[in-house]
Amino acid sequence: MLSAHVPLLLNGAAAQGQTWTFWPGGQGIFTANGTFGGATITLTYQSPDGSTQAAGSQTTLTAAGNGTFILGPCMMQAAVTGGSPSGLNAYADRVPQ
Repeated sequence: MLSAHVPLLLNGAAAQGQTWTFWPGGQGIFTANGTFGGATITLTYQSPDGSTQAAGSQTTLTAAGNGTFILGPCMMQAAVTGGSPSGLNAYADRVPQ
């Protein structure tokens, strides 16, 4: 399986939902950095029934870091809530198999 680097949030400054982006499926690493200012950033995806779900407990971050997840092909986003964040960046990288 090929690797994939998916930018989800670039230089985000406001608490908001972000644009949905296609994830090709597989095991991934969700990474976020920047000034959180009390914000929470969560990797979410659209399930087959159209509802929004968190990608797992390791993908909800309140400080710079990363967490792993496994998802099938889907639409995903980095959702930012609360606080006063600035310069937030988030990425999903597929782990080659």
